[in-house]
Amino acid sequence: MTQIAKRFTTAFGSLLLALLLISTASLARADGDDGIVRIKSAVPMAEAIARIKADVAGKGIRFFSEIDQSKLAADADIALRPSTLLVFGNPPLGTQFITSNPNAGLDWPVRLLLTQDDNGDVWAIWTDFQWIARRHNIRDRDAQFRMATSVVQSIVSTITMR
Repeated sequence: MTQIAKRFTTAFGSLLLALLLISTASLARADGDDGIVRIKSAVPMAEAIARIKADVAGKGIRFFSEIDQSKLAADADIALRPSTLLVFGNPPLGTQFITSNPNAGLDWPVRLLLTQDDNGDVWAIWTDFQWIARRHNIRDRDAQFRMATSVVQSIVSTITMR
């Protein structure tokens, strides 16, 4: 391979990597002022839950709870579209937010909602971590908030492709 071809291949690879990172970052951005991030799943609810739980386990992240909100509603004779809340986290990371402001314990560990809309589309929904930082006036944990964002984006990326 010529030197020019090698440079082109390297530059092209770098461009593709940059585009991938930009598209992943734009996937998980809060809409509006409510701090809610929504990502559409490419797979049905049960598979989305299974993939997310497997990825959380594969990353060595502690899984705390799976709450089937639609089952709880049905038990109370209330109709609710499929809705499951997954709670997970990494205590060495998450507790750093709480040490900065104890009120941040309202938002940790991570809560990821999987819900199905009227069209049958499944969505992964969570609270944007930069929004949480602003909510709790946490200004001394930027790197940790970026890490949390990166991890959750990685986890939900498992459901964006068939």
